[in-house]
Amino acid sequence: MTKKTSLIEKLTANRLWIQTAFLIIWLDPMALRLHSVCGTVFHCYACPLATFACPVGILVNFSALHLFPFIAVGTLVLVGAILGGFVCGYLCPFGLLQDLAAKIPVRKFNLPQWFGSIRYFVLLAFVLAIPFLWGENHPLTFCKICPSGALEGAVPNMLAQAVKGQTVIFPNTLKITVFGITIIGMVFVNRFWCKLCPLGAIFGLFNKFSVFFLKLDPAVCTNCQVCHKSCKIGIKPNLESNHTNCIRCLDCTKCKPKAISIGNIFKNQNAD
Repeated sequence: MTKKTSLIEKLTANRLWIQTAFLIIWLDPMALRLHSVCGTVFHCYACPLATFACPVGILVNFSALHLFPFIAVGTLVLVGAILGGFVCGYLCPFGLLQDLAAKIPVRKFNLPQWFGSIRYFVLLAFVLAIPFLWGENHPLTFCKICPSGALEGAVPNMLAQAVKGQTVIFPNTLKITVFGITIIGMVFVNRFWCKLCPLGAIFGLFNKFSVFFLKLDPAVCTNCQVCHKSCKIGIKPNLESNHTNCIRCLDCTKCKPKAISIGNIFKNQNAD
């Protein structure tokens, strides 16, 4: 008799393909350029192939205008309330880039859990406070130092300028530095940027309250700590399964006892 494949097994086995499928959506295959619509992933709309507006960029712009972005915030709250960190683990193109970079066979380093709290400082300071106080043209406004903007916006523009024989305009030194540190960090630390991402900070807040969440069955858990070793974020899932740093990649569900599963607020049982 063939064993039935559970939903979790299907998701974890095909995560790369799911990420790639969403990447196609974010990369504007229909040339729609819906920049008036708020996206829900870390993807710069300065990119020539960006379908939707960057939610972080919207927050920066509205903060500089001293306006509240009701639609953008509503979109983030709705998606966060349903999925939480699943956005980071399965939908985000920058997350896919990090996962691919992590496959480079070099020694990986672990950062302390508190390092992930820095992203809340990034959100409050560079996304909200600085543009609110000094405007979006301040050199420390998030969009001025964003690594996604450097990779997806500045690099294509520089290449286009070079091809046309125009003067190539390089990003400022700080932006290049942040971009370089991010790229190096991706190679040597699993999901390095996720520990600094202001958008991930928002979705992480919903991990304990979202419609879908990770559920631990204490009666089944044997404390084998396989989930500790499999977690690329450095969380101990059997002790803190819905930690704000969790990207919900579901690698922690691969322990033999199957003590961790997907739960939801409607039906508190294993997803299958």
